[in-house]
Amino acid sequence: MLLDVIHVTVQSGFTLFLEFENGEQCVFNMTAYIDQPPWARLKYGNMFQGAFVENGTVAWPGNIDIDPETLYERSVLLPNGTGFITPP
Repeated sequence: MLLDVIHVTVQSGFTLFLEFENGEQCVFNMTAYIDQPPWARLKYGNMFQGAFVENGTVAWPGNIDIDPETLYERSVLLPNGTGFITPP
């Protein structure tokens, strides 16, 4: 099942806090990907911190993104009530 990312918050250690369209909040660690193209470019300067949501996934300047299925399937679900995103 393909779920869109609706919010991303960048954390230290190449970690992303994600919220998906079904309301689930998860943590995704990019460490396993950060030395591989095209993500290796994100190690330099503040590139990784430039993450944003585009077309239902996480993207960065320079036409870099990651598959939303990978984000969903390989992220760790945060327990209910421990979310990082404050509801409006």
